[in-house]
Amino acid sequence: MKKIFVVSFISAGYFLNAQSISNSPYATYGIGDVKYDNTIETTSMGGISTAYISDFTSSFNFANPANNSNFELTSIRLEATNENNYFKTNYNDTKSTKHSTYLSNIALAFPLSAKVKMGLSYQPYSSKSYDIINTQTLSDGTVYANHFKGSGTLNTAQAAVSYKINQQFAVGLRANLYFGNLYDLNEFTSYNSTSSSDLINGYETKNKIKNFNFTLGGSYQSLNTRTDRKLTIGATATFGNTGNNVTDYTNSTYRYSDLAQTVKANESIIDQQSTSSKNLLPMQASLGVGYGSENHWFFSGQLDYKKGEDISYFGRTFDFQDTYRISAGGWYLPNYNNFRNYFSRVIYRYGAFYERGNLKLEGTSINKFGISAGVVLPFKTSSITRMSGLELGLELGKRGTLKNNLINQNYINLRVGFNFADKWFRKNLYN
Repeated sequence: MKKIFVVSFISAGYFLNAQSISNSPYATYGIGDVKYDNTIETTSMGGISTAYISDFTSSFNFANPANNSNFELTSIRLEATNENNYFKTNYNDTKSTKHSTYLSNIALAFPLSAKVKMGLSYQPYSSKSYDIINTQTLSDGTVYANHFKGSGTLNTAQAAVSYKINQQFAVGLRANLYFGNLYDLNEFTSYNSTSSSDLINGYETKNKIKNFNFTLGGSYQSLNTRTDRKLTIGATATFGNTGNNVTDYTNSTYRYSDLAQTVKANESIIDQQSTSSKNLLPMQASLGVGYGSENHWFFSGQLDYKKGEDISYFGRTFDFQDTYRISAGGWYLPNYNNFRNYFSRVIYRYGAFYERGNLKLEGTSINKFGISAGVVLPFKTSSITRMSGLELGLELGKRGTLKNNLINQNYINLRVGFNFADKWFRKNLYN
């Protein structure tokens, strides 16, 4: 594609976009703005999860399904995210602010036995929503107009099972189903003062996605009972991609026969293709190490790797580079037995991360880094073994760059959710 597509498309043109779900100009490429694993518990600690085994009995870890040795209660989680983004580009010195709010996580988890735990979850994996018009006027009065539109959401549903081998080792398996439709359209037209044309050259891409894979996890935790200090090591790998991902691409000329520009007339097909792929979401792997004090504090470091995916876009295949992410974070609980001071019973979370993004434009990688914090405000009836509460999270970060007329994105994400945990679905032995 022309350079104007690469640079102007995601810079000046983007700022004409209306409110969108994805909230990032870089979401216009590929499968959109990836939002998976953005639970409050994970993001508040910088994204660490691979070596994170909760000390409490009410928290189920989906990211590494092996890390649920302490989970004993039935848990229901409902979470929502509010994104606030602030964009700037050197292209015409343009600035913009965008906001969106969406339901980010629904999860149900419960123990099947003392060693086997299970969880079910739904999250939006990625989304895109943009409507951009970019115009260029030449010296002779000719106006070239590019209209870019995109929409769609890719969702994921998971079922995870954890098995505790002994006091130190555990394994887990998560089945992941991805489904949804992504749509992109680029329309080009030109006109001048002496003549006008409503003939449109359109490039349309439709991606119908149904993909399935597995995430295998393992964990090791050693607890010193004399000092209550513990060492945790965890690892995950995602593999076994199968599915039927169909991409339909059409290059045609046409006119619209209605004011809403939804009905095409006199369409002439220039090029039409249909391809299928089974490797939309390739291999991923993660390794983490953590250290802490039982029911008091925990700190972990984590390295994530994701192989770059390929996707058809406007009649050509885009290759996205491999992604690396370094995360560090943890939590701190002052003293849960101090009932005179409520804030001593609050769990405080903290973290930071750096990510080399999978998108590379004009030779520049679109990287991302941020810091995060959060709290768990326990309900009045909560205890150290039955932790239910209101969860709040805050993430501040930066993505992109001002180089090559690209976009610098600063963001503040706010998250709120509830974790309801209790001994449900169990028959009482005594009345």
